[in-house]
Amino acid sequence: MTKLELEKHKKLLIKLRELINGDIDHIAKESLKSQKESSGDLSGYSFHMADMASDSYDRELSLNIAGGQQEIIYDIDEALKRIKEGKFGLCLSCNKKIPQKRLNAVPYAKYCIQCKSKEEKKKE
Repeated sequence: MTKLELEKHKKLLIKLRELINGDIDHIAKESLKSQKESSGDLSGYSFHMADMASDSYDRELSLNIAGGQQEIIYDIDEALKRIKEGKFGLCLSCNKKIPQKRLNAVPYAKYCIQCKSKEEKKKE
């Protein structure tokens, strides 16, 4: 991979990392608001139990999404590290070049498609 291509991927990864960090911050702020704050109702009246359960479920779902996004941040950081080490674009399993088409779709890809498929089958 040329220096120009590596620089392009580095900028893309950094931009993607910033975007995801912004999403995580937004999800965390919205999820951690109290039910009264999020509904805009600051009166002293209590809420129905079903409303509270639904709100709790929504909060948990949002925080799980943020957790998944955090894993992507970790993968991006690893990809940036591989750029510094000169190993970016090589499959971590078979050490073959990851196709440019795959890196354009998943800029933080660790594996070629064949190795990724094998990895996913092992998890089943």
